[in-house]
Amino acid sequence: MKDLKQKIFSQIDSINEKVVTIRHDLHAHPELSGHEEHTKYLVKGILEASGYEVKEFDTHYGLIADLNSKTINKKRVAIRADMDALPIEEHTKVPYASRVAGVMHACGHDSHTAIALGCAIALAEFKEELPGNVRFIFQPSEESKEGGSTQMIAGGALKNVDAIFGLHAYPYLSTGQIGYKYGVMMASADVFNIEIFGKASHGARPHEGVDAILVTSMIVNSLNHIVSRRIDPLHPAVISLGTINGGSAPNIICDHVMLKGTVRTLNEKIRKKIPQMMEESIKGITKSMGALFNFDYEFGQPELVNNDEMVDIIIKVAKEIIGEKNCIDLKEPVMGGEDFSEYLQLVPGAFFRLGTCNDIKKTCVSQHNSRFNVDDDALQTGMKILTAAALEIIGGK
Repeated sequence: MKDLKQKIFSQIDSINEKVVTIRHDLHAHPELSGHEEHTKYLVKGILEASGYEVKEFDTHYGLIADLNSKTINKKRVAIRADMDALPIEEHTKVPYASRVAGVMHACGHDSHTAIALGCAIALAEFKEELPGNVRFIFQPSEESKEGGSTQMIAGGALKNVDAIFGLHAYPYLSTGQIGYKYGVMMASADVFNIEIFGKASHGARPHEGVDAILVTSMIVNSLNHIVSRRIDPLHPAVISLGTINGGSAPNIICDHVMLKGTVRTLNEKIRKKIPQMMEESIKGITKSMGALFNFDYEFGQPELVNNDEMVDIIIKVAKEIIGEKNCIDLKEPVMGGEDFSEYLQLVPGAFFRLGTCNDIKKTCVSQHNSRFNVDDDALQTGMKILTAAALEIIGGK
């Protein structure tokens, strides 16, 4: 197995420039959730040229690619990459910057896809020597509230899979480092809509109306008190309002306001209680003010919980590749969400952070920022860790 791993690593070294070129192509042609058509066909062409059996779907642009060992009844490991971009205008000024107005890979999914493709190309060269099966899941719509992982799972992505691995570009660690976390790594991610219905009147005669904006301001204040006063401070939770829209003119009492936001938690019991707490606050305020409301709460991705044994594998192979000092225990979870969590609900696996920060290359900007970029030197590290982890699974007993 050691000889096979070294041969695969040598292959990764030899194709590294090709993988960087693929990543630049993906970066220059970003596509929003549910629109990953160019990405799909670029990925599909590379996979088929490498000898993969590729499964497509009629309802989305995801792909499942299998590299099957000739030995039957062997283990199957999956590697997942997300493909979608964000509605952000790019300001990096790199030669391969987005050519699509208002859309960019501001979260590193272009690097995730390129890394997985590099793993696929390298492993395919040694198909006859592999002791088991490898599946690649190229997933759409990670950035959408529904999460493309559920579509992929429904399409059979995890059928006969024994373990799954994934990574995420991380500008808070230096290139050449990785971050790992046992147990809960990321928060659940839910969304909500609130509609407030008041009564319009002349701005000079507010007593004749029901001011939906005033009601909304009281609700915003009340929702923020849920976290600070109704939830145990030892259980992190976030209630954030992302949009508030209402009103039509400065001299008209507003009769309708729409609010949208997100809830993040690291405790499933708290997560289940928050919608009730929110509705109680909204109901009390609207009733006292003579307004009406609609409240819609949608549970999204669960907490991302890594399997301890799979994390052990990531640490083991990473130490061999980049050294123990470059394997960083992240210790604390973060409140961001990630729909890789859906896969981990069904099969053991691990998600890790791939350091991409390089001050000289200006790749230390946070995700979802118009100046975000990934250091291409990190791709090689990602490919080697993922392939080595995959070999640990399919080569084990």
